[in-house]
Amino acid sequence: MSKPRALVVLVPFLLLTACGTEGGAGSGAGAGEPDLPVAGTHWTVDAVTVDGRRSAAPDGARVDFEDGRARGNSGCNTFDAGVVVRGDTLTVSPDGVTEIGCPADRQRFEKELLKAFSGPLKGTTKGDALRLASADGRNSVELTAEEEAPLRGTTWKVDGLVSGDTASSLPAGSGAKARFVLGADGRITGNLGCNDFSATARVDEKSRTLTVGGPAATTRMMCTSPQMRLETKLYELLDGPLGYRLNHRTLTLTDASGEGLTAAAAAR
Repeated sequence: MSKPRALVVLVPFLLLTACGTEGGAGSGAGAGEPDLPVAGTHWTVDAVTVDGRRSAAPDGARVDFEDGRARGNSGCNTFDAGVVVRGDTLTVSPDGVTEIGCPADRQRFEKELLKAFSGPLKGTTKGDALRLASADGRNSVELTAEEEAPLRGTTWKVDGLVSGDTASSLPAGSGAKARFVLGADGRITGNLGCNDFSATARVDEKSRTLTVGGPAATTRMMCTSPQMRLETKLYELLDGPLGYRLNHRTLTLTDASGEGLTAAAAAR
């Protein structure tokens, strides 16, 4: 005896929020294939393939599935889409994307990701990896399930600057040296884009505040002008209380005026 049509439509939405919370494959709709275990897991985007051409993802590219939605970041802009899961097929209906300007390589990857992450996609899992592919196999998105990065002990790679509601990439030519670690010993150490630095740091988890005791002690090397400009900006920022927001493997620090930075957890 066939199930009522209304039940068949509702079951995938219910399972999207239930499956995957314990790492299982989900119970599926009736006697059919189990639904893809996508909900309740943070997914890092590893690569996309468009028309047979594969491109590795930049740092910070990710997607989360919850309540029938997919929300993520291309490594440049954030995006949002509706999602329906039926068995091994995930159907994506793109809904919107922010319009932050980014370097050309990140913009190119974003266009490829948004093209590949659309329509009905068949999912295959292997360990912590999930591949979502179009019916002809020419377009696909490769994802890996990852645990949330802890605030302390993680190497946070600075990848952008924040000013109020506006986010921007790092200045051209500033390199990729800027990073920091919050240690269990109450210190923050790392690199400001040119020189290494060290300072005391206090974390208040209740108020979500990180207070850096400045000014930081630094080495005295000379670097290129873009690197020095970035270093000056970060040196001024990392001196006093900062509000922090941790989203899986992305950390945002902002001062009272809304000036701040974004950082991605470096690969282990």
